[in-house]
Amino acid sequence: MSANFSATFYLISGILFILALRGLSSPETSRQGNYFGIAGMLIAIIVTFLSVGSFGSGFVYVLIFLVIGGSIGAFIAFKIPMTAMPELVAGFHSLVGLAAVFVAISAFLNPEAFSLGTIGSIKLASLIEMSLGAAIGAITFSGSIIAFLKLRGIMSGAPITFKGQHLINLLIGLTIIFLIFYLCRTQSSNIFWTIVAISFLVGVLLIIPIGGADMPVVISMLNSYSGWAAAGIGFTLENTALIITGALVGSSGAILSYIMCKGMNRSFFNVILGGWGATDQTSSTQSKEQKPTKSGNADDAAFLMKNASSVIIVPGYGMAVAQAQHALREMVDALKKNGVKVSYAIHPVAGRMPGHMNVLLAEANVPYDEVFELEEINNDFANCDVAYVIGANDVTNPVAKSDPQSPIYGMPVLDVEKSKSVLFVKRSLSPGYAGIDNDLFYRDNTLMLFADAKKMTEEIVKSL
Repeated sequence: MSANFSATFYLISGILFILALRGLSSPETSRQGNYFGIAGMLIAIIVTFLSVGSFGSGFVYVLIFLVIGGSIGAFIAFKIPMTAMPELVAGFHSLVGLAAVFVAISAFLNPEAFSLGTIGSIKLASLIEMSLGAAIGAITFSGSIIAFLKLRGIMSGAPITFKGQHLINLLIGLTIIFLIFYLCRTQSSNIFWTIVAISFLVGVLLIIPIGGADMPVVISMLNSYSGWAAAGIGFTLENTALIITGALVGSSGAILSYIMCKGMNRSFFNVILGGWGATDQTSSTQSKEQKPTKSGNADDAAFLMKNASSVIIVPGYGMAVAQAQHALREMVDALKKNGVKVSYAIHPVAGRMPGHMNVLLAEANVPYDEVFELEEINNDFANCDVAYVIGANDVTNPVAKSDPQSPIYGMPVLDVEKSKSVLFVKRSLSPGYAGIDNDLFYRDNTLMLFADAKKMTEEIVKSL
């Protein structure tokens, strides 16, 4: 295949990737966006294989591993529940980073195969590209593994900090830059391996001080890192599609991280630098486990909502765990038949990743015009008769507005407490992912519904 022919189809692939991002910007066009992305990637893979020119045994091995890897990915995609999607994304990001490291290692050990020169005489630009790709890829890999462990509950979601942590991160970062400069002068294999090893360490040190409250931002940030790693390796391989894809993923991930940080009132640089300036994951608010709460049942909840003029649904991770979105849709349909106005309030970081709740509600065929983001609906809580909180915790906690020592202080939250009545579906009074108690549990206008979210919602439907 000629270079011009390949370049043309890579350009088409890049355009499809851009259209994919455009489509994914809205739930209404997200399915179309996915199709554009699939088509673009399929074109890029086919063109890359056809550009090889030599179909020897190595090509066959690559094709076999492609089929194996694709089959595993497809199997996981079909089997994974939406509740595990955040950690799945973190896990897949780690593989992207590791792939970048492996390609960089291959290019460094066998530069002739990549037309980069010979061992000891690698092109300067290629050295910079492969060393940056390897470093960013290693950071992405180890950081994503830590994020996966935190999201999975294998590692505590609380920040892990120690004295002088940020100074150490700074010194290690400067060391990597110095080693890359020294590598360009000496092309020493020992220096290259040192860069890779230190970068793996940096990924761990950057993520462990970030607490659960900021984990959605971390996922987006690691997505950005994986994109830049891919772009760096794309330059090394002189692969236009990889450069375009990496740049799109890197820039879109960075923009999303910034938007989320703004929505959570977090410093963008604090987060990307490993929780720099973050508060301790403890709150001065004392535990209120012993403070009395008002609890009710499905009949109580059905009575309040049936006699309300307006109800706002606040979904959270608990709804995802229970897979209660379909039961919730049935409940809303029943309320509408009784003349009740129903809306959905979505916090930007509800769940464990951006858009988590939107996807679940779309799965239950909830009309898009009934779903509102925080800034669109927050003022409506003051005029709302009933707020039905189904599994959301940290994003409804009033302490974010009142306790400067809280790890979520300053984060915009849904003003659920302003509703006339609050129905809070939760298994227990346990804290949310941020690890702090929710003041909303103990408000006079809150009725706790202690049960599985799906089971409780189904019982309410029967009582309506």
